This record gives sequence, structure tokens and C-alpha cells, in this order.
Amino acid sequence: MNARERMLGRLRAAAPSSVTIDDVARVDERIDRHYDSRRAALRCATLSTQALADSMQAALSASHAEVFRATERAWPALIAQRLAGANVKRVLLDTSRAEGAALQQALPSAIAARTYDQPIEDWKAELFDTIDAGFTVARSGIASTGTLIVAPDARSPRTMSLVPPLHIALVYADSLHVDLHAAMRAEHWQAGMPTNLVMISGPSKTSDIQQTLAYGAHGPRELWVVIVEHQAGTLRGEQA
Repeated sequence: MNARERMLGRLRAAAPSSVTIDDVARVDERIDRHYDSRRAALRCATLSTQALADSMQAALSASHAEVFRATERAWPALIAQRLAGANVKRVLLDTSRAEGAALQQALPSAIAARTYDQPIEDWKAELFDTIDAGFTVARSGIASTGTLIVAPDARSPRTMSLVPPLHIALVYADSLHVDLHAAMRAEHWQAGMPTNLVMISGPSKTSDIQQTLAYGAHGPRELWVVIVEHQAGTLRGEQA
């Protein structure tokens, strides 16, 4: 037996002979009780949307992200203005989503919108050399750690949040959760995980080289996060 076979043999020998659905349910219940009691002790079991947004903003800011708070109607113009001020020339976004279409409509003529509509092999040079920013919509967020939960798809792949030097992410305040366990339970992750689920807690950073913290080594140097807060009389994704 080689080393791999010996290791797998030990794991198989240590594994329970059989695991039933009831066994799994009991473990899930123990995990739920643990996190519910932890939140009760910290008095954060039922934080308001406002409190979750405040916590999200504080945690993201501590991780060197730039955070904006805006309503459904106001955020496209706000981000378009900031992009123009940052001298951004080309933005990668998904115009099939209401949010991407809204941002495209708000962009000044000096900023071009680009969609991810072809295989990366066909436009790799253009993507890496000319795209200044990528815009994505987060599925939800974890307020305690300032973490965005992003579920990439064909029109908004992981590349959009990884390659451009500036990543702009939009997250709705009413999609924020207290912690990871709350997010998993509320969104029913156990019913089926997506192929690729990405968690982002700030711009790309590393200290591998001489323990010196550097930004942008493995992804965007900058992260802008727009926390969209509900405005009476509007629906999510509704445009002015």
C-alpha cells in the first residue's frame, strides 16, 4: 500500500458504519442550537436591517473597502459619478440584470459599458488590458464580517470580480444576515449549493512577500460596495 491508500484506509476505518437521515438531522439541530444560543448571548439574534447595514459598512470599511449607502433610485447616478471621478473608461457589467441596465443607462458617454458575451479565450487581452472596473450584484451579505456572498453565472462569471482592478459590488440591505450560519439557514443552502459560490471581504490583499501587506496581487486593488436601502414606494430592481 502506498501513502495515499494507507491514509484513505485509516479514514474509512474511522468512519461510522452507517449514517441515517435522523443522524444528520440531529447534528444539524445541535449546530442550530449552538449558533442560536451564541447570538442570544451577544444580543444579535434579531438585528434590524438598519443595524445589519451599519455592521456591514463598518466591517467592510475596516477591510479597506469603500462603502456607499443609497436608495434604489439614487445608487446608479452616484456610482456613475464616482466612476467618472476615478477616470474609469470601461466597465464590465451584466445588462440582462435590472441593476446592470440601470448603471449602463446612468453612465456618462465617456465611460463604455462592456458585457461578458464571449469565451475568455477570444478577448483575454482586451479584458486584462482595457477593462477598468467590474460590476456585480451580490446574492447576500454577512454583516458581522463584512462579507459579500456572490453566486457567479454565465453572464456574470467570477472573472468580473477578479480581473478588473476595481470591483464594484451591489448588495441589498434586506439581504444581509448576522453571520454565515444564519445565511446558510435562511437561504437553504442544504437544498443545493451552486457550482461556484464566492465570498468577498475586501479588496485583494497578501503579505506573502516579506510580510508586507500589498493590495491587488491576486485580484482587484479596490472594492466599492453599494448597500442599497429600501425606499418607500419602490420595489427591488425598479428603475426611476
